[in-house]
Amino acid sequence: MEDIKIIDLTPENIEDYGVCGYKDVQKHVELRRKIQWFKEYYQKGLRIKALVSETGGYQGMLEYMPGEYAHRPVVADGYMFIQCIFVGFRNEFKGKGYASAMIDACIEDAKEARMKGVAVVTRKGPFMANRDIFIKKGFVPVDKEEPDFELLALKFDPDAKDPRFRSSIRVNRDRYPEGLTIFRSPQCPYSEKNVREIMETAREKYGLSPRLIELEDAESVQDSPCAFGTFCIVYEGRVISNHPISNGRFQNIMEKIKR
Repeated sequence: MEDIKIIDLTPENIEDYGVCGYKDVQKHVELRRKIQWFKEYYQKGLRIKALVSETGGYQGMLEYMPGEYAHRPVVADGYMFIQCIFVGFRNEFKGKGYASAMIDACIEDAKEARMKGVAVVTRKGPFMANRDIFIKKGFVPVDKEEPDFELLALKFDPDAKDPRFRSSIRVNRDRYPEGLTIFRSPQCPYSEKNVREIMETAREKYGLSPRLIELEDAESVQDSPCAFGTFCIVYEGRVISNHPISNGRFQNIMEKIKR
C-alpha cells in the first residue's frame, strides 16, 4: 500500500498519533499514562516506530529500548531490547513486510549505538511477538521461562554474554502466597479498564480483597513474578495470567480454580 509510512514517535508528536490504537488523550487514562511513561524513558533511549496509513490510520508499532531499562524480567545490559511489535488492526495491512522493516530499523539503531545485539521475549498467543519473524532475521534462542516464554537474541559480537531471564522470577512468586495480586505497568496500556473490572469482580463475586501493585519503573518490572513483566495476576502463589486479560477471561479462570 502506497499510503503507509513508518513514523518515529517523539515527546512532541506522540499525542498526535496515539499508541496501540488509543488516540484520545482526554478520554483514555491509559493513553495518558503511556505518554507520561514514554516521555520519561525517551530520554533513556526508548523508541517507538508507528505504522500509519492515510486511509487506515494507526496500524502497528515497534517499541524498543536499551536492555538495562527493559520492561521484562531480564538481564540484557548492552543489548537493544524489543518490548512490543504488532502490525494490522485490519487484515489488509498484514503480511506486507512492515514488521520486518521496523525490526531492520531497530537493528540498525542498535548497531549505530555499538550495542552487543538485539533481544526480545517471545511466546505463542496474544500480546507477544511471534518468534518466526525473528528467527528469519538470525535471532537464536538463548533462554526459556515457564510456561512457554523464550528469550531470543541477535548478537553482533559472538563473544558477548547472552541475555537471560532473571533467576528471581519464580522466587518472587513466593512473596504472594495468599489472596489475589495484580501487577501492571503503564508500559502496556491494555490494563486500565480490565483491571478495574477484574478487581470489582474479585470483591463482589469471589469475596476477595485484591491487591494492585503498580510497576512504575524498569526496576520494579524486572522484579516481576512472571516473564511478561508488565502484567501479571497471582492467586494463592500461582500465576493465573501472564498477560492482560478481560474480566470475562478472569471469571473463566476463577471458575475452573473454584471447581
